Amino acid sequence: MARRVLALIVPLALVPALFGCSPAAPPPTPPVSAEALKAVSANPGVPREELARRVDALFSEKDASETRAVIVMQGGRVIAERYAPGYHENTRFVSWSMAKSITGVMIGMLISDGRLRLDESAPIPAWQRPGDPRGEITLRQLLQMRSGLRHAEAISPPWKSDEVRMLFLDGRDAMARYAEDQPLQYEPGRKWVYSSATSVILADLAARVLSPAPDPESRRRAVSDYLRTRLFDPVGMRSMLPEFDASGTLIGGSLIHGTARDWGRFGEFLRNRGAVAGAQLVPRQWIDFMVTPSPREAQYGAQIWLNRTPTTGRPALFPERGPRDLFACLGHLGQYVLVSPSRQLVVVRLGKTQEDQLDPVTARLGELVALFPGNR
Repeated sequence: MARRVLALIVPLALVPALFGCSPAAPPPTPPVSAEALKAVSANPGVPREELARRVDALFSEKDASETRAVIVMQGGRVIAERYAPGYHENTRFVSWSMAKSITGVMIGMLISDGRLRLDESAPIPAWQRPGDPRGEITLRQLLQMRSGLRHAEAISPPWKSDEVRMLFLDGRDAMARYAEDQPLQYEPGRKWVYSSATSVILADLAARVLSPAPDPESRRRAVSDYLRTRLFDPVGMRSMLPEFDASGTLIGGSLIHGTARDWGRFGEFLRNRGAVAGAQLVPRQWIDFMVTPSPREAQYGAQIWLNRTPTTGRPALFPERGPRDLFACLGHLGQYVLVSPSRQLVVVRLGKTQEDQLDPVTARLGELVALFPGNR
């Protein structure tokens, strides 16, 4: 019986060859829409249609929603720019945790000015009392998220999460005090714990050394003026709008608003190692420090994420497909400023995507970056 069935099957398998037929080809790739092509410059330096297709995927594919703005820059030139309906080049987008990288740059400037010291005890008065073990915490450890302070970020239920309590509940009027009042949970420097409260402590340190008086208005004005004159205006980020709490502390881990173009300018500033038009705004070594892996977490530097295989947990970016030198400012709900010096590339994606649905967005950004050739 088996031989008879085989005898029937073999001739049937030869039918396509006898009649000059071949197996069905995959359907052709649909053409790029006029809207998608319009978002890409005439000569982007890579295949224009493919770049348009990969930008379009961030807006049109369901698994990448809700993208609100995308900017692609190479060599300092904007080669793609697109917005979702209701958003445009003058819309200010909230940073969420991308603000941490701005806070990190500000601290570098203050260290360069001689107002703060990287490897000395962080000058928080409450920590300097005799016998307080928090006096061992250094600025370096705060920047690298290994202070040892007790903190629980993004836990369930959300109202028990420390960053939620600090931003919106019992800590909202004096965020730095809430953050600085936490006890040690680990020996300083021993363990990496991602903490928005740590960035608020850094912002408080900036206000303490910059403000001539401790009142909220003096603190707010001093930090705002410093950011504007030392960073925002020289880089051309004139839309930037930082938020402060009731005590005059910059909400340096979460709330700085700016246009997509200005977030792109910030990425370009980082790509050029702290220089703009030949002027060095912060020492190059400081940017190098920011993008050097923390001793306790390979995918995190100093207030910035790295495209590295994580020491613990899941990757925040796409280390399996490079480039290895890529780093990023990342924010809640899918805010990205991706920077690759080796590919002369900056990619900005702003939007609103729930954290448990971000993997497809990150993957599509990886596909976009992979379109640009590089050595690493």
